[in-house]
Amino acid sequence: MARGISGKDRSKPGGGAEAGDFRPSREQLLAFITDNPDRSGKREIAKAFGLKGADRVWLNDMLRGLQDDGLLEKGRKRLSRPGTLPPVAVLDIFARDRDGGLLARPAEQAENGTPAVTVSIRAQRDTEGPAPGIGDRVLAKTFRNKHEDGPAYTGRIIRMLDKRQDAVLGVLRESKDGTFRLEPVERRQAEMIVDAGFVGGAKPGDLVEAEPVKLGRYGLPRAKVRAVLGSLASEKAVSMIAIHAHGIPHVFPPQVLAEAEDLKPVGLAGREDWRDLPLVTIDPVDAKDFDDAVLARPDEDPANPGGVIAWVAIADVAAYVKPGSALDSEALKRGNSVYFPDRVVPMLPERLSNDLCSLREAAERPAMAVKMTFAADGRKLRHSFHRVTMKSAARLAYPQAQAAVDGTPDDKTGPILDTVLRPLWEAYAVLKRGRAARQPLDLDLPERKILLKPDGTVDRVTVPKRLDAHRLIEEFMIQANVAAAETLEQKRQALIYRIHDAPSLAKQETLREFLGTIGLSLARGPQLRPAMFNTILDRVRGQDNEALVNEVVLRSQSQAEYSPRNIGHFGLNLRRYAHFTSPIRRYADLIVHRALIAALELGSGGLTPDEEARLEEISALISASERRAMAAERDTVDRLVAAHLAGRTGETFQARISGVTKSGLFVQLPQFGADGFIPVSTLHGDYYIYDEAAQSLFGERSRQGYQLADTVEVRLAEVAPLAGSMRFEMLSEPKPLPGSRRSFDKSRGQKGRMRAAQGRDRARGRRR
Repeated sequence: MARGISGKDRSKPGGGAEAGDFRPSREQLLAFITDNPDRSGKREIAKAFGLKGADRVWLNDMLRGLQDDGLLEKGRKRLSRPGTLPPVAVLDIFARDRDGGLLARPAEQAENGTPAVTVSIRAQRDTEGPAPGIGDRVLAKTFRNKHEDGPAYTGRIIRMLDKRQDAVLGVLRESKDGTFRLEPVERRQAEMIVDAGFVGGAKPGDLVEAEPVKLGRYGLPRAKVRAVLGSLASEKAVSMIAIHAHGIPHVFPPQVLAEAEDLKPVGLAGREDWRDLPLVTIDPVDAKDFDDAVLARPDEDPANPGGVIAWVAIADVAAYVKPGSALDSEALKRGNSVYFPDRVVPMLPERLSNDLCSLREAAERPAMAVKMTFAADGRKLRHSFHRVTMKSAARLAYPQAQAAVDGTPDDKTGPILDTVLRPLWEAYAVLKRGRAARQPLDLDLPERKILLKPDGTVDRVTVPKRLDAHRLIEEFMIQANVAAAETLEQKRQALIYRIHDAPSLAKQETLREFLGTIGLSLARGPQLRPAMFNTILDRVRGQDNEALVNEVVLRSQSQAEYSPRNIGHFGLNLRRYAHFTSPIRRYADLIVHRALIAALELGSGGLTPDEEARLEEISALISASERRAMAAERDTVDRLVAAHLAGRTGETFQARISGVTKSGLFVQLPQFGADGFIPVSTLHGDYYIYDEAAQSLFGERSRQGYQLADTVEVRLAEVAPLAGSMRFEMLSEPKPLPGSRRSFDKSRGQKGRMRAAQGRDRARGRRR
């Protein structure tokens, strides 16, 4: 229950008081927000303290002051204390306290490099399996510690996520003297000796998992091979490194595979028959599973001139994967499919992902479908959900569909050009009007794709052309996702939202400082909208700093995640949004399907009361799985490119500065899409100063330097393929930078201004 101020607490000295006569102190406001994280919006706070009229204006000023002082952080709809944790969090156990108890930190904070809150861990007595220990990752309920001493939170373990012992991943090497060494994958780990009796059948060049052994106090540490993961020369060795380094489940247990093989195709019983609707799938050329199909036609209703009707059918995974089954438990454990350049680690076994659930051409398949009607201006007028049996009329690739509409149809697209494809593009033209009115964040950031040779090494890196076919499918899917969230809200059915918060105040200020260095500005105020960023991006389009501004605006954004609590989606500028369209590869979508089945009474496989009670836990798990997948995919690309360039040290490359820190510059090779590093100590000719606001390093004497997104010439100096790291040397001369004189003067006077600011803050605190 939310804790407010009782009538007795509101009383003024010497008499009673009506609601609204009491204005809470800063401490009382902070205490309420701390104790009631779910009810910390301005309206809830005002209601809890009985504030009305002018008191609400006073409350807004007070809350803004607490934010300015760094005591509160503002989300899109809620306020929170810096460093507070959600009720359920993914934690990494990192140490023991003096009494032997376990201490943990939030995994997300640790991965982002931000200061972490310490949590004292206790396991439930009935927890099954091995006891938790240092290095483990767990899902836990968190509780704020009411006592001043000790960690800020205590946590109760819900389940173990990763049982991580002191395993070291590396490649076994044989020295000239016949001894064995372990070359760790992580560059920060020291090389280790492996005695002949501890090799465990591994051969030189094998990728192995080893554990440290204590056999002496001096010299290199020693290790014992625990498992051979394969040869480093194999085609898929690089992605295997990422799979093991990040603890990604990649082998389906026998009971899961057996359960999948025993499944029988779902029939027509209890479903609408949509087999005659010419729905088509449009996917990448190399796609192997197809979970969405589309169709559109003009709306013949005279009351909706120029309007269209769109159908989106999605694979009905819930028809096969039942709550509580072995398939379901494994899918939740994986959270999502993981895509590497050389392989896919699927969320579901192939029997489902590539067969029973895949919307193959001319095959009857069960589907969850939504029918949507749009006005000519792109507004969605109505929608309805259906559980159907469908038959895909055609399996098309993006370039194939685009070519047909552009005037070069082939044998497959020609017969359906006028009946299916042109109506789809006409409907997309309508949906684009709605998108333009909505004004989502419009960043221009090309995506690179690594193409491999048969032996698993890099062939080339391409930037696939962005087609209207891509945008069409994207917009149809967005509208279907919105419809799912709207329906579930209308039915008062709990669900998992896809949420994206507005940039934090700190990131907004950093962005404003940067924009100031190039003569641009970002409006202040609580009503920040994506359109404000789009205005800035439009102003720099076609200019030399276009790539720089796009990059900095991207870095100012929050990270999207899953939550049963809705705050909207800032980037898409949507009030409610849920993932519905990819249940083959995302567990969040499967939950939304089950919620729709339950809310609309569409048969079996609906969301159970137990699942509904665990939505907070499930959201935390799949958000962590998503971040894990992104990190593994990024590491794999870095290792592939590093291995590809290992024999090219000393060569020069065109690069783009992709990051600036006080210790040096990160540069990206556009033709390969991987990053390397230039230490600041190797930048000769001057002493370089880091300007955070301008995202640059500039010379103390020359006032010239290097800035984020600059194109530079570099020389490859060193490559560590296993770690996926490359060190470069700068060849390009520094250039004049806008604002460098101001930044230099600012750095010299920073300490004095900090003391003055602290004095003003203390005075302001006394006035309040």
